[in-house]
Amino acid sequence: MTTTALPPLTKKDFQTDQEVRWCPGCGDYAILAAVQSVFPELGIPRENFVIVSGIGCSSRFPYYMHTFGFHTIHGRAPAVATGIKANRPDLEVWVVTGDGDALSIGGNHTMHMLRRNVGIKVLLFNNRIYGLTKGQYSPTSEFNKITKSTPFGSPDRPFNPVSLAIGAEATFVARSVDVFQSHLKDTLKAAAAHHGSAFVEILQNCNIFNDGAWTTLTEKEARSEQVLQLEHGKPLVYGRNRDKGIRRKLDGDIEVVQLGNGISESDLVLHDAHHPRPSYAFLLSHMEGRPGFPTPVGVFRAWDDLPRYEDVINEQVRQVIQKKGPGDLTKLLRAGDTWEVK
Repeated sequence: MTTTALPPLTKKDFQTDQEVRWCPGCGDYAILAAVQSVFPELGIPRENFVIVSGIGCSSRFPYYMHTFGFHTIHGRAPAVATGIKANRPDLEVWVVTGDGDALSIGGNHTMHMLRRNVGIKVLLFNNRIYGLTKGQYSPTSEFNKITKSTPFGSPDRPFNPVSLAIGAEATFVARSVDVFQSHLKDTLKAAAAHHGSAFVEILQNCNIFNDGAWTTLTEKEARSEQVLQLEHGKPLVYGRNRDKGIRRKLDGDIEVVQLGNGISESDLVLHDAHHPRPSYAFLLSHMEGRPGFPTPVGVFRAWDDLPRYEDVINEQVRQVIQKKGPGDLTKLLRAGDTWEVK
C-alpha cells in the first residue's frame, strides 16, 4: 500500500466563500489576513482547528475561517472553548473576542479560563469601543471618553487587558497591533507554540465609531518613539535612534532614561518573558498610559511549566475509571432517593 503526501496548506485553504462583512477599513481585515497566513505554517491539519467566538464585530471570525467553529453567545466563548478542549485535547481551539465581549459580560469566564491554564489561544481585539452596537463606551475606553452612552464623558477607569491576564496568572500574555503585520504574525506563532493558555491583545482601529483609536502608536513617527518592542533576553531600548530605555529604580519601580552621559544598555532592564512569577510582566503592563512611558508590544510572559487543565481532568477521569470501572449512567440516575411528581 502506498500513501500520497497531501500538498501543504496555504492561506487560501483557510479562506471561506462567505462575504466578509466588516466596515471598509476595519482593523479586523488585517487580523483575519494574519491568522489565515499563520495557520498554514503551523503544520496542523485544517480539520483540527476550532474557532470559537462570542458576540461583537470580531465574533464573525468563525464564518471567515475554513475550519470548524462556533459562534456562541455574549461573553461565553471561553466556557464553550473550555468544554471543547477538555473533551478533545487534540484540537487546536482559538477564541476570538472583543474588549466588550471578553472584559464586560464575559470577564468572569475569561479570568477563570486563564487561571485554569486551559490550552486555548485567545485573540482579544481591542478597539476601545462597542462597534457592533454602534459606539457605546467599552471597558477599555479612555477615562472621560465621550460616546453615545457617555455624552458627558465616561466616568470609568479603563481595563488594561494585559494586566488582567497577567493578574489571572495566564502563562502566556502578549500584545500586538493590527497594522504591525510582521509583528502580529510572529506573535500569533509564539502563542500557537505555547502549551497552556495564550492571551494576545490586538490593538485595532474602528474607523466608524472610534477612528484613530491607536494613532499615538500607529503613526509612522510614533512607532519608534512611542512603542517598545519586547524581545526576550534583550534590553528594553526604544526610540528613533534607539537612545531611550527602561531602567530599574532602587525602590523596584521602573523609569525612562536617556542613553549616554554614563548610561548604557548594560544599565537597562533585560526582558525576561520566562520568569516564573508574573510580577515583572505586570510591572511592564502598567507602562501603557503612564506619562512619559512607551507602550510595550510583544510577549510579556511565556512560562510553560504548569500543567494544562484538560490534561489534569482527563488524567483524573482515567484514574477513577481504572479504579471504579466505566460507570453506568442509568444506574447513577436511579441511585439514591427518587420522587414521583403527579
